[in-house]
Amino acid sequence: MAIDQPRYTVVRTYEAFELRRYEPYLVAETVVSATPEDAGNQGFRILAGYIFGRNKGARKIEMTAPVAQSPTKIAMTAPVAQRASAGGYVIQFAMPREWTLETLPEPLDPSVALREMPARTVAVIGYSGAWSQSRYEENLKKLEAALAQAGLRWHGEPVWARYDPPWKPWFWRRNEIWLEID
Repeated sequence: MAIDQPRYTVVRTYEAFELRRYEPYLVAETVVSATPEDAGNQGFRILAGYIFGRNKGARKIEMTAPVAQSPTKIAMTAPVAQRASAGGYVIQFAMPREWTLETLPEPLDPSVALREMPARTVAVIGYSGAWSQSRYEENLKKLEAALAQAGLRWHGEPVWARYDPPWKPWFWRRNEIWLEID
C-alpha cells in the first residue's frame, strides 16, 4: 500500500537534482535538541506518539512520508544580551491530505505543534543508503555545488527528508535533501 506524501510537480530536472513545486500541506512538528542523528530518532518517537493516539480523542492518524528534519535557530535570552544560537532540529511528519488544521486532533504533548507548510519551490537531491551525518553532508555539498553551477540561489536551512522506516535495509532507503529556491 502506498504511503501518502505531499503533492508536488517537477518543474525541471537537472543532472544532479530536480526542482519541485510543492503544494501547501500540513505537518505535525517538534523541536529536539540533540545531535542530527539522535534528533531524528527522538523527534520520530514524539511525533509517532501523536499520530498513534496521544492526542485529544485518542485518534489514530495514518503514517505518511517523508519524515523531515532541519536545523532551527532559536533566539536565546542571556542576562547580558540576546543572541541567535542553534536551538536544535525541527522534526516533521506530513499529515494525510484528508485532514485540515481544524479537524486534526489537538496534541496532548505540548512539544508537538500543527501548522501548514506553504507552497514553495525546492531543489532536491536524492540518495540511497544509511542515515548518517557524513552522507547527509556529502550530498548537501553536491546539491549546493550543482545549484551554484546552475545559477540558482537558495535560502533557509536544508531539509533532510527520509522516506523509509528504520527496519528497511539501509541500501534500499530513500533519502533526500531539499533547499528552498529564491
